Amino acid sequence: MTSRDMSQGEAAYARLLNAIRAGEFQPGDRLREVEVAAQFNLSRTPVREALRKLESDGIVEHRPRLGAVIRRLSHGELVALYEMRIVLERTAAEMAAKHAAEAEIDALSDINKALASSDPSGAAALNQDFHRGIYLAARNGFLLESARALNNALMLMGPTTLDDADRIKTVSAQHQDILDAIAEGDTKGAGDAAAAHLQTSLRHRLRVSRE
Repeated sequence: MTSRDMSQGEAAYARLLNAIRAGEFQPGDRLREVEVAAQFNLSRTPVREALRKLESDGIVEHRPRLGAVIRRLSHGELVALYEMRIVLERTAAEMAAKHAAEAEIDALSDINKALASSDPSGAAALNQDFHRGIYLAARNGFLLESARALNNALMLMGPTTLDDADRIKTVSAQHQDILDAIAEGDTKGAGDAAAAHLQTSLRHRLRVSRE
């Protein structure tokens, strides 16, 4: 494979990854080489390379007679993922309560206010920005890297749970609880609020998955 093919393969991988992260492709969707190549205006060779890399990342699986399919998390995997998120995000909130600057708290407040008045189409990105902001305010690179390691699995959870106004209201209220504790320097309160928030999210996601 030439260096040009490699660069195109990397570009195809990045574009597919972004499309999956944005929800353009969902868990269970087939990724047909011809269709993806046409959508991205690429030849099939770099798309095939991208699909192989996604398979090695655990995002795509190859199924007989179907080809490349975006993997779905099992019930057990979903619960285990949230258990890990609770550990990490509790720690991030506790550390943010120790280290966050006033400007960071103000920025997080602005994001949460925007989330509270957002519609479902824009809420997911704002929610991601809020949680990333807490990790950054924690001032711990190893913690941030641990969170990034979960990114692939998070993409396999399926559509956002921020699917209606009531759910958005609940999430923004719980975010505010976390923020209030961080602003007060209350490490235990911040960690408890973060854990409670994710427990609520898990319950909602499990309920939606059964419908």
